[in-house]
Amino acid sequence: MSSTATSTQGSGLQIRDNLANDYSDIYTPEVLAALAHMSQYNVEQKRLMDERTKRRLTRMRDRKPIGFLRADSVIEGTGIRVQDARDGNFVGAVIPHDLQRQWLQGTGPAAKPNSPVKANLRNVAYALLSGADGWMFDGEDALGQITTMSLDNQRSLKLAIARDPQFLEVAEAVSAEMNAWARDFFGREIISDWREQLDFTTKIFRARGLHLDDRHIRLDGESFSASITDMTLYVVNNYKVLQAAGSSIVLYLPKIQTAEEAGYWNRLLTALESYLGLDEGTIKVYVLVEQLEATFQLMEIRAALGLHFVGFNTGRWDYINSVSDANCWDSGFINPNIESIVMTYGYMRNYEDRVRRAVNTPDANGNFALWQGGMEPNIPVGSKEGVANSMKKAKAGAVREQQEGACGKWIAHWKMAHIIRPVWEEVGEDNQSGRKFPPLTYTDEDAAGLTLIEPAPRTVRGARNLLSVALQYGNAFGQGLQAAALKPADFFGNDDILYLMEDMATGEIRLSILWEWIHKGAALTEDDPETGLNAGDVFSVEIFARLLDEEYAKLQAASNRDVHDNSKNTTLPMARAIVEAYVLDDVKAPWYIDLLNINLNNHDLNVAKQRISRYMEAFKKEGTRITENLDTLPA
Repeated sequence: MSSTATSTQGSGLQIRDNLANDYSDIYTPEVLAALAHMSQYNVEQKRLMDERTKRRLTRMRDRKPIGFLRADSVIEGTGIRVQDARDGNFVGAVIPHDLQRQWLQGTGPAAKPNSPVKANLRNVAYALLSGADGWMFDGEDALGQITTMSLDNQRSLKLAIARDPQFLEVAEAVSAEMNAWARDFFGREIISDWREQLDFTTKIFRARGLHLDDRHIRLDGESFSASITDMTLYVVNNYKVLQAAGSSIVLYLPKIQTAEEAGYWNRLLTALESYLGLDEGTIKVYVLVEQLEATFQLMEIRAALGLHFVGFNTGRWDYINSVSDANCWDSGFINPNIESIVMTYGYMRNYEDRVRRAVNTPDANGNFALWQGGMEPNIPVGSKEGVANSMKKAKAGAVREQQEGACGKWIAHWKMAHIIRPVWEEVGEDNQSGRKFPPLTYTDEDAAGLTLIEPAPRTVRGARNLLSVALQYGNAFGQGLQAAALKPADFFGNDDILYLMEDMATGEIRLSILWEWIHKGAALTEDDPETGLNAGDVFSVEIFARLLDEEYAKLQAASNRDVHDNSKNTTLPMARAIVEAYVLDDVKAPWYIDLLNINLNNHDLNVAKQRISRYMEAFKKEGTRITENLDTLPA
């Protein structure tokens, strides 16, 4: 631990360096007391993550797929019978007024790397003036974690929610910039009264998942849960102002794998509410269904979260990664090109169908839940033809989700709000909660559908795209840009091919697919004149090595616009080392983000290689993940 760590009196909590003072507006006495109270749950978080890893290793060893829970069993830690959960014999939440209509939810962080307060506040202003019904301010996949970005994120949100004069000054300027863009793009302004517009968007916060540790806090010398940290800081700093404004307190919970983990989250939420004197269920939560195991326990997760639960979200990228990872032992499970794995593809289609059936199953009081559709990553920046084609596809995707029963969808950039919104405006219903679908069933056929692979292309072009974007994402992550506009290097300079807004999940799945192709002997489906490879040739280590050299060279030669020059001798070589280690090792690492996290704020390639080796050896020999900030370990 840093020698200048600040201890919270009597709590066992230590905050690194001088951050307790530098961020005293975030680490307030009220927050520190609440963190000390919530720290009692840190041990259970560690146990749950150990059990996750053990389940994964057991499945790999026994070559056993994930299955449904026994109907006569009890959800661990809750006392709820599985059959009761499936039958809706539990009391869930009533959807609050400001979540009834969430046609569009934007996503993105409230901070930028190494930026002053006003620059960070611009992110929040764009979000709250966007015209989106809700905005999920991200503390997880899209928020950089270098230096103090997680605290800068909290600071921006607190200032904006409190309508601090600094924020109002920024919002007025941003509204003028947004209207200038809209006049050019739409031929009209999109904001008539910027102060009134600030009240339109429901504020939502995504805490980091249970698999992550905080980078600034330790407890009795041990790592401390990022989930507990994020939830506590956001709620304690903002609940009074939100309630005074008549706004709900809403969180997104990521990476939940089981109903037992959902029950743990429920205990966290209830404990914090009790500590703050709030009624149980005051805090509302959406759950991102981005883990295969969770899809086998949807009703159980709803029941375990009880009065807190309002809805599920079907995110594409993380879910693909989880299916790939859960089946890493199965030589017959090999994904095609990532471009082919759309929401209508095999296992994705069945996943979406189970989610919509789960939210439309009534609880004991006849209440239903919400289904928020997936991400639209397009950004309307490029050539006129490129933008037109991409916006046409984006609208078609929104229409499909609306017709399938979604209450709304996600967008990754504020400019998309007024492009996608008409899809739901034309229908006019606030949501589709309670729409009739067949009841959920729990058969062997249902289970098989959740890992259904269908024929689709697997090509060298697809491999190049996987590799190029994975390298770029790792590089962006090291620069503090966990949300980055990316596209394969071969399309740099081609404005007909738009950049897509990507976050951590896109890196995860790209490396998972490359690992599959190498270690399961994936056969290519098309000839490739450039490499001389033919349909039927196996994707080998040698092919990977060649493509890695070629794609890496393209990034080194790219302009500063696409690959920052100051990264080419710092974070880009480290991204390459991580990609090689992850993809080539016979043992598949569970998380790409682990290898990136342990190298944050490090620009020394030799140190990075040592840390990568240390992580891989610990996981292979001991089944343990290194998740703590290695720069703040106790001496």
